[in-house]
Amino acid sequence: MYKLGLLYKLAVTLTRQQKRNIILAIDILLIAAAYLLARGVILTDGTAYDGTFPIITDLLALLSAGTIAIILLGLHKIKLNAYQMQGVVESAFVACILFMVGLASALLAGPQGTAAKVFVVTAMTFLIMSVSSRLIMRRVLLYIYDKGNPRLPILIYGAGQTGQQLATALATDDTVEPLAFIDDDRRLQGLLVAGIRVHRPAELNGLIEKHGIGRVVLAMPSVQRNKRNYISRRIARAGCEVHALPSFADLVANSAKDLADTRPVDIDELLGRDGLEEELPGVADTYEGKNILITGAGGSIGSELCRQLLSCKPASLTLLDHSELALFEIDRELRSITEHAQIHAVLGSVTDQPLVEHTMSIHKTDIVLHAAAYKHVPLVQHNAIEGIKNNVLGTKCVADAARTVGVERFILVSTDKAVRPSSVMGASKRFAELLIQDLATRSTSTRFSMVRFGNVLGSSGSVIPLFHEQISRGGPVTLTHSDVTRYFMTIPEAVRLVLLAGSFARGGDVFVLDMGQPVPVKQLARKMIESTGHSVRDKDNPLGDIEIEITGLRPGEKLHEELLIGSDMLTTPHPKIMRAQEKHLSEIEMANALQSLRQAITARNTEQLFQILAQWIETNGQEIGRASCRERV
Repeated sequence: MYKLGLLYKLAVTLTRQQKRNIILAIDILLIAAAYLLARGVILTDGTAYDGTFPIITDLLALLSAGTIAIILLGLHKIKLNAYQMQGVVESAFVACILFMVGLASALLAGPQGTAAKVFVVTAMTFLIMSVSSRLIMRRVLLYIYDKGNPRLPILIYGAGQTGQQLATALATDDTVEPLAFIDDDRRLQGLLVAGIRVHRPAELNGLIEKHGIGRVVLAMPSVQRNKRNYISRRIARAGCEVHALPSFADLVANSAKDLADTRPVDIDELLGRDGLEEELPGVADTYEGKNILITGAGGSIGSELCRQLLSCKPASLTLLDHSELALFEIDRELRSITEHAQIHAVLGSVTDQPLVEHTMSIHKTDIVLHAAAYKHVPLVQHNAIEGIKNNVLGTKCVADAARTVGVERFILVSTDKAVRPSSVMGASKRFAELLIQDLATRSTSTRFSMVRFGNVLGSSGSVIPLFHEQISRGGPVTLTHSDVTRYFMTIPEAVRLVLLAGSFARGGDVFVLDMGQPVPVKQLARKMIESTGHSVRDKDNPLGDIEIEITGLRPGEKLHEELLIGSDMLTTPHPKIMRAQEKHLSEIEMANALQSLRQAITARNTEQLFQILAQWIETNGQEIGRASCRERV
């Protein structure tokens, strides 16, 4: 180790010119060695002249021409770590010059000259020795650098363009050494990219243990935030630091101020409460070894459900979604990160009763997590019939199929907008809750329950991505009302609540998270603006950067959301999870309501639809179907 330390000090203290001179000297020696070796190999039959005159003249000619060619071409100036195709071409060019000069020397010497074939072998030998010597020197120097100055071993998660650029940039770094790629793309797995092997995500823990990895760099700037967060948590559980890297295009194209826009908002600060802990005891036992169906598997909640369920080691996951692209993405992702669970991707709608029942039957479904729903308030308000058909009748189809097949547990993913709703979306989710509550009273084999939570930070269509986009454009940030408040939670929290509901379920339960105090959305917008290094432009600060613009409440939108319909609350094994006991419709009332809904949908009669919703669902006194919100047929 002491000798290696001396060699390392010598290597780092040499000047660039000194290094070039050494390589030039080595090349000159290789020319002489190549000639003498070729002469010794070719002229072994005694036919060559024994005199020294041809040898001296040949060497002088070769060394002179070779030295001039190397200097003019700059072969000795090419760095060892950059000696690739271009360097080989330069070496080949020098070899050609050696052959031509040697051949000319032989012709000029006449009969006393060296055979031409000697120079052919000389040129070929020099090329091989020149390339080999540089590769050997590079390996030796890297070994000396590694031993004399140990580099931090890292993994790069993502072997795409950004990952490749990072690996290339770090190849010559004195402090960091990329040892392996991890990538979900099966086409890349097993290949060498930028000289580094690409591994499957399932090999992550093994690679970390094998190489003593302490840091993993996420080189996937374009991947969805949900997936990036899941990967980050998985890496963190393995005991590694996680660093996320923006694309190099973004680094070049954006200014420093724009880059500040990408900094994440402090979620705990936005929530105004302590988050739900990541590890929840007893949850995994409920799902281990089970066949689980997730509807809406490609959505924000559905995809995170799939990811977290994998850690529970289910026997299989069946993914149902009507979006081909969303289903393809989550299916590909899950297959790349699991080795034990079977993955079944089913393309179709939850309103297709035969498909849903057939899917549950052939895959022997034990648990159903029903996350499929149309959830965007204004859009569903303007498309009321399709919203009711999907959210109500779709829930009815899936729940009936679960009861028919004999599924153990059915969990409905609901929303706080179902509490005394003012929108079609909220009313549809409340109707779905009533359906499940009704089935729970009549089911003897399937435990039906539901989970209700507020707005999910970072989900598709939520305010966080919208505000972020508006801030990145320079504003304004649009707000429907200055006093509007919302309950917020993170996607992982929402999913853990759903999984908890499945483990606590007795039948007919409504599980609610203790979400603290509702957050003023204007306050959230202000914090997001300020977190990016900007200031809010208002009457108190007319020279600020970004304005908050009030646009007015949208159709069906409430000023304040609620989580509970009644006041009867029960505890659960978890202190932050409450169980609500709420009134529901009788079997006859539910049958009449469903029949009326189906008639209105068949006739595409929105007025009748709104009347039915108002008849059976407790509202906040606001008309669900406003005149301004007629369905677009």
